[in-house]
Amino acid sequence: MTTSDLAGGTFSVDGLELTRVGYGAMQLAGPGVFGPPKDHDGAIAVLRAAVDLGIRHIDTSDFYGPRVTNELIREALAPYPDDLHIVTKVGARRDDAGNWLHATSPAELRAAVHDNLRHLGLDVLDVVNMRAPSGNDGHSTLPGSIAEQFGTLAELREEGLIRHLGVSTVTADQLAEARAIAPVVCVQNFYNIAQRQDEPLVELTAKQGIAYVPYFPLGGFSPLQSDALEAVARQLGATPMAVALAWLLHRSPNMLLIPGTSSVAHLRENVAGAGLELPPDALERLDAIGAARS
Repeated sequence: MTTSDLAGGTFSVDGLELTRVGYGAMQLAGPGVFGPPKDHDGAIAVLRAAVDLGIRHIDTSDFYGPRVTNELIREALAPYPDDLHIVTKVGARRDDAGNWLHATSPAELRAAVHDNLRHLGLDVLDVVNMRAPSGNDGHSTLPGSIAEQFGTLAELREEGLIRHLGVSTVTADQLAEARAIAPVVCVQNFYNIAQRQDEPLVELTAKQGIAYVPYFPLGGFSPLQSDALEAVARQLGATPMAVALAWLLHRSPNMLLIPGTSSVAHLRENVAGAGLELPPDALERLDAIGAARS
């Protein structure tokens, strides 16, 4: 399979071209995204299979593991293909027990960028997402200025260590604040068929030509919503994940996917599933799943 064969093709912003179907490396680390993988060789195989399938958009972070996923990516894929884009994020860290902690001071952000560069084996990072502090659930957005944090990354961009900047777990006001400092190529927030509180930001980023990258495509579903998704999947002879991914691609042309897995077989299923055709009656049923919560 080539890049052109992937469902949805590519999305371009500010000279950056990303495959709309990407790969999220988070699940390659150990349980709880902490420590080494149970199957090192299997993790390497998944990364190489992603590139073989035409994926040119890999999402990672040095706080996955920590540093585990980045070191796996370097081992599996370096020297990197010229058209492969690795998107990383900063703004958090892990303690010795694996807890997730905020790390948003200028010094911490600078250190995180250099850690990502070192562990990925790169001289410059394609895209760095600034992860804003979130609520206790880990993905709800919180109000407040991100100017200092984003400004630090903008300085690193001016220094030539970062090509493009993005933001994660942000509000529309925070996105506007960031864009006033430097160009923003992507927003990475919590969004899926059932959880559409971010619907206005999806619409806004589409109008602004900014990529919107949702995470947890099957996260936060109620039993009733899960039942509805499974019913559509049975109707189409597909898996719920395939339907969820296909719906996201259909939702907006600026929507990019980063489903994760530690299995080559599951990776192939995700890539194929994203290209699932959704007939009008199925789309109507899927749209109704989260309509009451949008």
